[in-house]
Amino acid sequence: MFIEPNLTGERRGWIEVICGSMFSGKTEELIRRLKRARIANLKVEIFKPAIDTRYDVQNIVSHDDNSITSSPIDNSQKILLFAQGVDVVGIDEAQFFDPEITQVCQQLALGGSRVIVAGLDMDYMGKPFGQMPHLLAVADYITKLHAICVECGNMASFSHRKQNHGKLVLLGETDLYEPLCRKHYFQKTAVQPQ
Repeated sequence: MFIEPNLTGERRGWIEVICGSMFSGKTEELIRRLKRARIANLKVEIFKPAIDTRYDVQNIVSHDDNSITSSPIDNSQKILLFAQGVDVVGIDEAQFFDPEITQVCQQLALGGSRVIVAGLDMDYMGKPFGQMPHLLAVADYITKLHAICVECGNMASFSHRKQNHGKLVLLGETDLYEPLCRKHYFQKTAVQPQ
């Protein structure tokens, strides 16, 4: 599906990306921005990957139990079907979406929608995660949030997996992951920075 670009100047769309490690407040910030858009009486649609059922099958829920209703989807192209004429589109956990998510976001922005995307910028191995590098490259606005290192209390940018399960995608919380600063991440993983 293709949304016709809005080049008349009536409504300008853009892409905002909220990124960072686990426990940095990405979902909390996404929810805050979406609730403010609703207060402004804008038409808002929210999406999350269907595989993310950690807190709720349908709602997007932050670690602080703040939540907002969303539509779980298994294919990013479906966002285009549900987002016709929408002022603001929210997308959580973008790193779990298929490669078309970047194109979908660009089409929405060209069509005049404000697109707010949240996701992990790095996986547990400290490498760029999924489609997030592509979304960051095309974003008009980027917000990088940081957690607090559980070892020293400094700024944390890394999501350390406490146990090696071999799979890239392993949904979990504090039982499986902890935020670490650069120093403690590389000490615990014994991986050389690339």
